[in-house]
Amino acid sequence: MSTRTVVLKDIRNIFIGIVLSCLLLNSVPGTAQQLNPWPKPIQENKPWARWWWMGNAVDTVNLSAAMQKYHEAGFGGLEIAPIYGAKGFEDRYLRFLSPAWVNTLRFVLHKGDRLDMGVDLTTGTGWPFGGPQVSTEDAATKLVYRIYRLGKGQRLTEAIRPADQRDKKAVLSEVVAFDGEGNAKILTEKVDTQGMLDWDAPQGDWTLYAVFVGKTGQQVKRAAPGGEGYTLDHFSTAAVDHYLNRFDTAFAEQEIGVRAFYNDSYEVYGADWTPGFFSEFEQRRGYDLRLHLPELFADTGDVRVARVKADYRETVGDLLRENFTERWTAWAHGRHAKTKNQAHGSPSNLLDLYATVDIPEMETFGSSDFPIPGFKPGIKPKSGDKPDPVLMKFPSSAAHLKGKPLVSSETFTWLGEHFRSSLSQFKPEVEQCFLAGINHVFYHGITYSPQDVPWPGWLFYASVNMVPTNSWWPHVRGLNTYITRVQSILQSGVMDNEVLLYWPAYDIWDDPKGGMKSLTYHNVEDWLHPATFYRIARALMDEGYGVDFVSDRLLADLQADRGHLQSPGGNRYRVLLVPAARRMPLETLAKIKEFAEKGIQVVFEQLPEDVPGFGNYEQRNRLFKQLIDSLSSATNIHVTPDVVSGLGKMKFMGEPLVHEGLRFVRLKSGGKTIYYVVNHGKEDLDKWIAFNTQSRHVLLMDPQQGDFGWCNAKIQGNQSQVHLQIRTGESLFVQFGDQSSLDGLPRWNYREALDSIIELSNAWKLSFREGGPQLPVDTQLKQPIYWTALPGEAYSSFSGIGVYETSFTLDAIDRAGRYDLVLDDLAESARIWVNDEDAGWIGSVPYQLDISKYLKQGKNTLRIEVANLMANRIRFMEKNHIKWNDYHEINVVNIDYKTFDASGWDIQPSGLQGNVVIRKYRLR
Repeated sequence: MSTRTVVLKDIRNIFIGIVLSCLLLNSVPGTAQQLNPWPKPIQENKPWARWWWMGNAVDTVNLSAAMQKYHEAGFGGLEIAPIYGAKGFEDRYLRFLSPAWVNTLRFVLHKGDRLDMGVDLTTGTGWPFGGPQVSTEDAATKLVYRIYRLGKGQRLTEAIRPADQRDKKAVLSEVVAFDGEGNAKILTEKVDTQGMLDWDAPQGDWTLYAVFVGKTGQQVKRAAPGGEGYTLDHFSTAAVDHYLNRFDTAFAEQEIGVRAFYNDSYEVYGADWTPGFFSEFEQRRGYDLRLHLPELFADTGDVRVARVKADYRETVGDLLRENFTERWTAWAHGRHAKTKNQAHGSPSNLLDLYATVDIPEMETFGSSDFPIPGFKPGIKPKSGDKPDPVLMKFPSSAAHLKGKPLVSSETFTWLGEHFRSSLSQFKPEVEQCFLAGINHVFYHGITYSPQDVPWPGWLFYASVNMVPTNSWWPHVRGLNTYITRVQSILQSGVMDNEVLLYWPAYDIWDDPKGGMKSLTYHNVEDWLHPATFYRIARALMDEGYGVDFVSDRLLADLQADRGHLQSPGGNRYRVLLVPAARRMPLETLAKIKEFAEKGIQVVFEQLPEDVPGFGNYEQRNRLFKQLIDSLSSATNIHVTPDVVSGLGKMKFMGEPLVHEGLRFVRLKSGGKTIYYVVNHGKEDLDKWIAFNTQSRHVLLMDPQQGDFGWCNAKIQGNQSQVHLQIRTGESLFVQFGDQSSLDGLPRWNYREALDSIIELSNAWKLSFREGGPQLPVDTQLKQPIYWTALPGEAYSSFSGIGVYETSFTLDAIDRAGRYDLVLDDLAESARIWVNDEDAGWIGSVPYQLDISKYLKQGKNTLRIEVANLMANRIRFMEKNHIKWNDYHEINVVNIDYKTFDASGWDIQPSGLQGNVVIRKYRLR
């Protein structure tokens, strides 16, 4: 047969195949789109990662190779964060925003387009914002003051200067004298250029307050080359504009193409002032703060002091929101980019800051304890920081209220000790993010490292080392696939929370002690945990209520609509809960009453006591009392000391599934109600579960393996009952819709009973690949044991992939049954191959995997590729004084920020141990 004849025959066969495919698809209308209900992944469905550029020592060859690896591992995007560099590589450094650096950024953006990977960029280097373009005038500013005392007829004989020599460059702003009755005289104009005051004290004793504009002196932390300099004054529009102008100059008029500009958690230490603050204060609060300096600088329990300080703190928050966050966001929009911001740490209302940007972002710091049997907790810092589900709901609440589709998280900051954090810790920790309404995960993080740098490559001092040199990197795609499936659903709809919980931020500001209030992750036990708000938020979540938080500003944007609170973002809430609040603005209370009169159910734990602040207090207090008195006769307002039980008395019940040890979030999408359900409890669950919705048509979707199928619900009253089988450590989507949404989909297979246990009794082969410091020799085993239990340092020091292989025979295959591979103990994750087909990933409890479709009658082969931690290899290097940790500014430190030393670590168990069996179930 000629070549031409073969080609024509192939073309004919291809044409016939296409025609038959089209006829087949057309014969079942709609089936093509519905055969797989998982959305086709887009960039933002996949996990992203912060991408540390150490010293900006980047080049196109290594960048291209690295991005290809990230893409193959299932990453959807990267967030470039330039920082300090490795020693000995200074000749490779690129100065931040230099033409060479900008060209390299453009290369990364083009490469990202080819790989379908997005790119974000922090607007600076290290943190917080700052750099060489920040002059002393534009630098972070602090309030400095000094007190002088004079009697009748006395005058100052010394120049007015700050008491602390470290503040000697602070500029005098105001001098105000107060007599014993609190009467004030502004003396600023009587001070000459040498700081001498031309004033004799009149009758009585006088206290002089000299106020200076000082500078914190803070430099950019962990700055990259070209990013060194003072930290920015975030409260000054001029300073912010000057700062951003450097980026305009570097990028010129060309389109950059980053998806979003990013700002890390607010860590501007000691900055509590800005030039012109007195004027800004008077415009916003209605009185002259200079006349109340004794209250501002006091530290007593006086109510008046607390009120003045509350006004000061509110003004600081306003300036941060307006002059930095809003201005920076407008600048980014002018460059066709979004903003992504972490508000925690700020001296401002966190909800309002999150609402200002395009992508609100939280951070998870430390590790959680889960009661999941077999869960291996991480090593915790002595500080005790750990992820807090209530704190994580601040960004998601703002996003839901404002209709922002993405809520991100800097995930796994200090999840555990370096080299000892496992993928099995990642999964429940990231699920806790999802349960808080976060739907766009950023790992913390990936450190760029050139290919010629020896193992372990360059590493960031506070990261979980999500790097290709990590021994479990070959298994990252398994976790990424799970996260992608979850996020593809969570991003597809609108969160369906019914309860809106008011956050009494003014109770935090109304405090006579201290100065500015920074709401940091590391002091939640001061500003969050003691609050009634926190107790109620936890109780609502524990009782199965979907809850978002609302600030005074965000509450003002809501509308009453047919018994629901309608947010600008499209979310609708059935009830507004108000915790016990000492202070509430008059406008907020009036708005709440208006809502109640329009049919909104409002539940107070107790009525607020008074308005916050000092300005025009008498009039505001009088109107507030009148409004409080009128609430007694207002409809739809309920006052109860137990607001959660009060909801029950109103016949408004939470989701009952939480009483079965499950956690959930609920969303609406295209007429469907979708629950993401997670079992972080102690026991497997196999029973009928009630949901607060009414539909008989249910789609179950397993994000672990991607399985899906329909089942029927039972309607009981106003609830749907669904049979769920969900092991501890597993999650499930439960989607309620109509019959048409299930057309063409298979029925969900329930495990009915354990039919048999297939023991794998043949010998095992253990071999090694992809690791070091050397590959141990292959060995034969009667049954799987940890390779670290074998004699010899080659086994105990190895970090990488160990491959356990065996074979077994099945006399018959029951295609109507289910076969689950079950591992006794795994250290730390595994990729499973059955008959040379990739059957999936086991990376967290439960160590089980459905392998039914890969089995065959007769002889079968099983290959379990196990990845351990980096710990044993690092231990070997430390014991043998092999240098790997040599950076400018800071080396890799341990979890308590002490000198890192792994030489005394115990050998970390590695590999597979115990019985490996196949459990066969009958299905129905």
